[in-house]
Amino acid sequence: MKSKTGIKWKTNLKKTALLTILLTAAFLVGRGIAYVKYEKIGSQAIPASGSVSSENWGLGFGQEGSQPTGNASVDELKKYDAHYVGSSAEKVIYLTFDAGYENGNTQPILDALKKHNAHATFFVVGHYLESAPELVKQMVADGHFVGNHTYHHLDMSSIASKESFEKEMRDVETLFKEITGTELAHFYRPPQGKYNTENLKMAQELGYHTFFWSLAYVDWYQDKQPTREEAFKKLVGRIHPGAIVLLHSTSKTNGEILDELLTHWEEMGYTFRTLEDFVNPSE
Repeated sequence: MKSKTGIKWKTNLKKTALLTILLTAAFLVGRGIAYVKYEKIGSQAIPASGSVSSENWGLGFGQEGSQPTGNASVDELKKYDAHYVGSSAEKVIYLTFDAGYENGNTQPILDALKKHNAHATFFVVGHYLESAPELVKQMVADGHFVGNHTYHHLDMSSIASKESFEKEMRDVETLFKEITGTELAHFYRPPQGKYNTENLKMAQELGYHTFFWSLAYVDWYQDKQPTREEAFKKLVGRIHPGAIVLLHSTSKTNGEILDELLTHWEEMGYTFRTLEDFVNPSE
């Protein structure tokens, strides 16, 4: 015959186990709510911690037409010559493209930019420089800026060695100069938005401004390109003053809609400026 004490002990144990499960579930749900605060662009986004630490860039969006919040604030990033959004006082857009490889979509993008007299920054990796030197030359000839996306598109936040970090950057500079005869713009974009404080310091010490973004969308999957409607919903619905827009030059959708998209933004009262204007605003 079981004692009352034993039955009571087992009952309490079951209650404790159930309470633990419920508390764990609540914790995970809470983390899930925090997780979806930031849109995943390129990799998992981590909610803001109040400081610039090892994490992945992500954004939280508010009302339509308003600037989003980032993992780190404008002032926090500024300490390291890093940026993700411009002034909210003017309807200005800074166009940037990440160029990892060439698949036939860069030319229509360049054509659309030329038609609108809009100058962009193309963040290139070593493979792009090796495989598409003529397009890189055209970017320069058309008045665009070419920035550094590292040679091998590594997770730079995992690189602790300053020498290794510098080599990834310098190798892009060297090959770009061999191709164009000009100096690479000292604008850096961390691959996949992965960064930490030490990376930002290293880039700063090499004379770079680091540029994240305040508007992007999932446009890089070759077998799952967004429709025109999906692209416009994100890129028009979330445009805002001072936007640093990240698009991928590999996107077929971007190549097809860019002319129309730029026209639409212009009709909304926006103008286009370069990252050079961003870091060196005219007096």
